[in-house]
Amino acid sequence: MIPSRRSALSLGLAGLVLSFSSRVTYGADSIVRIGYQKYGSLILLKQKGILEAALAPEGIAVQWAQFPAGPPMLQAMASGALDFGQTGDLPPVFAQASTPDALVYVGHEPQVGSSEAIIVPSGSPIRAVGDLRGRKIAVTRGSDAHWLLLAALLKNGLSLRDVSVSYLLPAAARPAFETGVVDAWSIWDPFLSAAGRDVRVLMTGADVGGGTEFFLARRAFVEGQGALLNVIRDALARCDAWAQANKPEVARILAGTTGLDPAVVARSVAKVTYGIQPVGPDTMARQQFIADTFHKAGLLPVAVDVRKAVLSP
Repeated sequence: MIPSRRSALSLGLAGLVLSFSSRVTYGADSIVRIGYQKYGSLILLKQKGILEAALAPEGIAVQWAQFPAGPPMLQAMASGALDFGQTGDLPPVFAQASTPDALVYVGHEPQVGSSEAIIVPSGSPIRAVGDLRGRKIAVTRGSDAHWLLLAALLKNGLSLRDVSVSYLLPAAARPAFETGVVDAWSIWDPFLSAAGRDVRVLMTGADVGGGTEFFLARRAFVEGQGALLNVIRDALARCDAWAQANKPEVARILAGTTGLDPAVVARSVAKVTYGIQPVGPDTMARQQFIADTFHKAGLLPVAVDVRKAVLSP
């Protein structure tokens, strides 16, 4: 039988472990659709095949869709094209602002602030965030690096109006940075590590309380497929446990999926602690602060109450 809505949707990790000793009914869905990026826990879950192995006996297939960043992934989820995905801290805030009832926070990885940074070339005259006034900065709109940029500027008495922002996806931002079209780049791993050692870090996510990777699901999926959600989170927990214990193999896999130098990926992976966690009040307080800051800055069209995107146990 399907667990009750209250027990099936519990965001505590106790709900991650699902016994297969008794058969569970998953409803009419025969496919679960997961959005992923080239880097992170979900690409590892895809490569390891843990979820497919768990769902195959139930006749449920896994359909994977790759995205270049979190914002387009959550747009697809809000439209009903995805059931589950992983992004940084800011994309869910923008997604909730545009489609308030579409998505739900269902877990997160441990915070890794050093996985995102604002960088300049090592030979740049820009030596601190305060020197960015009037400079051109590349960032992906609505990404966690966008939050880092805004927070860093505000912390140093500036705003986005004091700089020239070029909203670019990483594939376009990297050559713009390397050729000097932009003066600085606010970016996350693995692109941060791929930028090399010949850069100067002005500020990292650790300085502004950023760097959290969230797992989100379509609300209708969570409400109708709570048991299936638990299977996904259980598979993630097992994949994360493997990843934490096998970082050299993780680096090898991610080097293959990203096409980056294995040494670059290894430096990035070394920063990460793998392990899905429940969504707690401290984590959501940070999310609320991010939402409030963007709204106050005029960058978020409506006020967002992030608690409405978390289903209580």
